[in-house]
Amino acid sequence: MSVPWCAMDLVPALEEPLKQPLKSVLGPATAKVMAEHLGLHTVGDLLHHYPRRYEERGQLTHLADLPMDEHVTVVAQVADARLHTFASTRAPRGKGQRLEVTITDGSGRLQLVFFGNGVHKPHKELLPGTRAMFSGKVSLFNRRLQLAHPAYELLHSDTEEAVESWAGALIPLYPATAKLESWKIGKAVQTVLPSAPEALDPLPGPLREGRGLVTLPEALQKIHRPQTKADIADARARLKWDEAFVLQVALARRRHADTQLAAVPRRPSPDGILAAFDDRLPFTLTEGQQKVSAEIFSGLAAAHPMHRLLQGEVGSGKTLVALRAMLAVVDAGGQAAMLAPTEVLAQQHHRSVTEMMGELAEGGMLGGAERATKVVLLTGSMGAAARRQALLDLATGEAGLVIGTHALIEDKVQFHDLGLVVVDEQHRFGVEQRDALRGKGKQPPHLLVMTATPIPRTVAMTVFGDLETSVLDQLPAGRSPIASHVVPAADKPHFLARAWERVREEVEKGHQAYVVCPRIGDEEDAPKKGRATSPEDEAEKRPPLAVLEIAEQLSAGPLSGLRVEVLHGRMHPDDKDAVMRRFAAGETDVLVATTVIEVGVNVPNATAMVIMDADRFGVSQLHQLRGRVGRGSAAGLCLLVSEMPEASPARRRLDAVASTLDGFELSRIDLEERREGDVLGQAQSGVRSSLRVLAVIDDEEIIAEAREEAAAVVAADPDLRDLPGLRTALDALLDDEREQYLEKG
Repeated sequence: MSVPWCAMDLVPALEEPLKQPLKSVLGPATAKVMAEHLGLHTVGDLLHHYPRRYEERGQLTHLADLPMDEHVTVVAQVADARLHTFASTRAPRGKGQRLEVTITDGSGRLQLVFFGNGVHKPHKELLPGTRAMFSGKVSLFNRRLQLAHPAYELLHSDTEEAVESWAGALIPLYPATAKLESWKIGKAVQTVLPSAPEALDPLPGPLREGRGLVTLPEALQKIHRPQTKADIADARARLKWDEAFVLQVALARRRHADTQLAAVPRRPSPDGILAAFDDRLPFTLTEGQQKVSAEIFSGLAAAHPMHRLLQGEVGSGKTLVALRAMLAVVDAGGQAAMLAPTEVLAQQHHRSVTEMMGELAEGGMLGGAERATKVVLLTGSMGAAARRQALLDLATGEAGLVIGTHALIEDKVQFHDLGLVVVDEQHRFGVEQRDALRGKGKQPPHLLVMTATPIPRTVAMTVFGDLETSVLDQLPAGRSPIASHVVPAADKPHFLARAWERVREEVEKGHQAYVVCPRIGDEEDAPKKGRATSPEDEAEKRPPLAVLEIAEQLSAGPLSGLRVEVLHGRMHPDDKDAVMRRFAAGETDVLVATTVIEVGVNVPNATAMVIMDADRFGVSQLHQLRGRVGRGSAAGLCLLVSEMPEASPARRRLDAVASTLDGFELSRIDLEERREGDVLGQAQSGVRSSLRVLAVIDDEEIIAEAREEAAAVVAADPDLRDLPGLRTALDALLDDEREQYLEKG
């Protein structure tokens, strides 16, 4: 894995004088604020701190035609200026100041007002008879039109050209902080902008010219001081390519470096355990499963480590595909390890794998098949004796497969010959954890990263850009559709009553149901003073609904008489496993749980799910939860309960989930409503991430083309010997921390 440092605190080309510290140009005080609050340290950093948007002063407007609540620019003469002093508890010495200036252009009169520290400069400059241009938003005060704190420019030259030039200017507005206003940043940029021509261009000349892109110095000039909107478009088009291309070069070099590493090729035996397993399967693999398996087997057979991302729809059979890959490695004499994020999921995987394998999972045991291997479980809560035996089986090679949690990463865990690492739900693990497990192989093991959260293609090309990608988007035959509905509990409480009736109906048919809540509900989980709350919490003035409370209410009320149990993350692992075993065996009718059942839990008889406070979950999480039902031959039902108003963004999000079962479409919706930097940083780099001009959803074509161009450049010149500007940009992108992260990935 790599790069979630990701895309990208990108500061291309830093060369002298762009490496010059800001304190030597702007002074130590300003430089300190920029470093502490914006992370800007050098002239190059500041040049790549781009405007967030632009404000137009607007066309010149006569005072007689001023529109309300609009930004206007007027040319007028000061008729009168008066400074008023008034009592104020906020001002020094209890006295405040207000400057009122009256201007006229012959068609009408307008009052300007300045307060506080803002009165000093205009009090000296806006004297009666002075002619100037004024720009601001028109407001109404005491039934009179006014401009409060307008921008102004004194007119020493009254030519029509000078007036039109000032009025038509595009004013850049920068990402700012309370300690550093946009106009101060703009002034600082103006100071360093003469250094822009020294910026080394990271794009190869033929690439830039072939795509009609402006040079980097020209782009920097146009992004900070555009004369027209076309200048902004030119600059953004160029800078998007910088962000996309430099990152894709870093990833292409990582992929190229991987091909230079040696790994043991792992090819399945024609009459080995994989063939025996396939013969046991009571169904035929889908076309998608066969295609993805072929891609994985090709990677395993290579003499360099496979690095592959396997993503797919909920219930598409990713675990089966991964198990077949693990058995292929066992066939070749190696071992395979699956890393799961929770004990519940690890236990579920171990249970389902041993059930699917049957006698093939009983290696070394009485009754085990001839080609069998041992499948061990390793978690942090295992008893000492079971743990010792599992460690011994791994060290001797007796166990070909191991499924575990973070416990697999501990120093005491040694493998006889680790050939494949499978990481399930990769986004829940940090890079160091994955790296620690991969480091247990005699040679770099192959890596298969799985996610049940569909990822937009552009995110896959950035966050996971050093991995080859396989996609499972075909559900196995016999899977039933899942009907999804929003239950507006606040507007129509009888709908919620009907939801519990539907749960009863499913149980009467012999099926089971889940009820999911955002919170556990014991004292440890209660909101603590000072703890941040979500907007929904604030709006509703209540904590999220809790498992323990809801289970008690349901048992005593609408679901009385049914067998109701609870499951949450703070239960003892043995208790969790026992609850899941009873639910899987059909001994429990309704399981009230937190999101511990989000992934991997497979109970085909469970047909209904009620998600309480559904608006408190993300789009992808709701899609994952919904995937726990409809896994058998009976149709699934998912009810999304919410008390949010119909017109709220939260309800629109739920409507989107209810309207489609397409996880890739939902992933786009999820990305569009979240900050892209958060999405791109989801693999836990620990580094603040941000995209400046590249938009992951909107700029898919640029990212795809940049990936192709980067691959070609690296194939021709892996060390970038002939591209010094690109090397400089990579040095700026890959600081020591990120380089180390990328190497570990």
